[in-house]
Amino acid sequence: MATPVHTSGPAQPPAAVAEDGYHKALGKRQVQMIAISGAIGTGLFLGAGSRLQATGPALAVVYLVCGVFCFLILRALGELAMYRPTCGSFVSYAQEFLGDRASYVAGWMSFLSWAMTGIVDITAVALYMQFWAPLAGVPQWVFALGALCVVTSMNMVGVKYFGEMEFWFSLIKVAALAVFLVVGAVILGVRVPVAGHATGLHLITDNGGIFPHGVLPALVLVQGVVFAYSGIEMLGTAAGECENAREILPGAINSVIWRIALFYVGSVVLLVCLLPWTAYKGGVSPFVTFFQALGVPGVDTAMNLVVLTAALSSLNSGLYSTARVLRALALGGSAPRFLAYMNRQSVPSAGIFLTVSIYLLGVVLNYIVPAQVFEIVLNISALGIISTWGFILASQIAYRRAVRRGAAPPSPFRMPGAPFTAWLTLGFLAAVLVLMAFDYPDGTLTIALSPILAVLMVIGWKLIRHKPPVLMPETVPSIELTRRVLEQGRS
Repeated sequence: MATPVHTSGPAQPPAAVAEDGYHKALGKRQVQMIAISGAIGTGLFLGAGSRLQATGPALAVVYLVCGVFCFLILRALGELAMYRPTCGSFVSYAQEFLGDRASYVAGWMSFLSWAMTGIVDITAVALYMQFWAPLAGVPQWVFALGALCVVTSMNMVGVKYFGEMEFWFSLIKVAALAVFLVVGAVILGVRVPVAGHATGLHLITDNGGIFPHGVLPALVLVQGVVFAYSGIEMLGTAAGECENAREILPGAINSVIWRIALFYVGSVVLLVCLLPWTAYKGGVSPFVTFFQALGVPGVDTAMNLVVLTAALSSLNSGLYSTARVLRALALGGSAPRFLAYMNRQSVPSAGIFLTVSIYLLGVVLNYIVPAQVFEIVLNISALGIISTWGFILASQIAYRRAVRRGAAPPSPFRMPGAPFTAWLTLGFLAAVLVLMAFDYPDGTLTIALSPILAVLMVIGWKLIRHKPPVLMPETVPSIELTRRVLEQGRS
C-alpha cells in the first residue's frame, strides 16, 4: 500500500506513489467477469423483447454498430488505464489532462447516473422477487431494502468479496446465454421446427427483411441500445485494484468486442432464425418466448432468476464504482473531504454510505409510488452515461497530445485509429443526444432539463470546491507531481 504525498516533508519519487491505499485484490478471473458483466445486463435478457418488437431483425445491426463504438470507448479507457492504473479512473484522467472543472463534472455526472441506475436496480429486484406467488404479497420496498443491505455488506468488507460476488453474478448470466446459444445453434443446425415454424434465414426474408419497419425506427432505437451497454467503463475503476493490471487489462478489454458480437448480435440473429420476430413481445424475455415455444417447463422461473441476478450485479457494480469515483473527487478537491475516508479494509466507506443514502431514496419511492419508480429515475441516468463516455474520449485525446509534447509517457495499449476514431465516437455520442431530443416525451424532457442540471453543477462547484489537503498521485501526472512537490518544499 503506497503512501500519499503530503504537502510537507520530503518529496517521493513518482514510482513510490503509484497507488493511494487500495488493495490489489482482484484476480484475472474476476476482472474478466467484470468486463463481461459491464457488457451484459437486463437490456439483453429483458429489453431485447420490446426492441425486437419495434425493429425486428434490424436490432442485430443496431447492437453491432453501438457495440463497435462502445468497444472504442473501452479501448480509449484502456489506453489511459495502461498508462496509469487507478481507481479514480476517468475522474483522475479528466483532472490530469482536462483540468479540475472537467474532473468535477465527469465525476458528479457519473455519480448521478449510477445513483439513478441503482434506484432502478433495487426496484427491479423487488419486482422480480414478486414473480413467485408466495412472495407476491410482500411489500415491494421490503425486497428493495433487503437487496440494498446484502450488496452494501459485500462492498464494505473488502474488494475481494465484491469481486467474488460479481464473478458469480456474471457467471450465471454467461451460463444462461451459453445454454441458449448451444441449444439454438443445434436446433437451427438440424432444422428442427419450433412452434410449427421451419427454422432458418427464411424467417427473416419472409417477414419483411432486416428492416421490416424501415430504417427510422432502428435509428430511434440506437439511444436505448447504447444505454444497454452502460457499465463497461467500470473496468477502468477496477484496474486500480487489479493484481497485475497491465497484464490482465488488454485481454479483458479486447475480449469485449467478441462477447458483444456473440452474446448480443449472435443471440438476436439466432432468435429471429428460430422464430418469426413477430413472436417476441415487450415485457417478456425473448429467451423465455423461445424456450416456452419448445415446451420446456420452468423456463420462466429460470429466466427470472437470471434477470434477478443481472439486477443485483448492476446494483453491486454501481455501488463499487460510485464510492471510488467520489473518493477520487474528494482527493482532487471537487467533493467534500470526508468522502476520501477509507476503512480498515481499504474500502472507501464514506462514499459507499453516501451512495447508499441515495439508494434509500429508491426504497422510499418503492413505498410511496411503486408503479412509477422506473419512469421517475431511468431517463435521468441517460445524460450521466453519455457524459462519462464523452469525458473518457476527451481525456484520451488530451493524453495523446501530452504524449506528443513529451509531457507523458506513451501507453503500451493504444486506441486503434486514434485520434480519428476518438473524434468519430464523440460524434456518435452527440448524435445519440440528438436522437434523445426527438424521443418524445421522455427523451425530450431529459434534454430540456439539462440546463437546470448545468446550473446545479455550477452551484455545486462554488459550494464544495476546496484545495486538496494531500497531493495524491492519482490526480497529478507523474512529471508534474515532482515539480509541484519540489516547489511546495521550497515555499
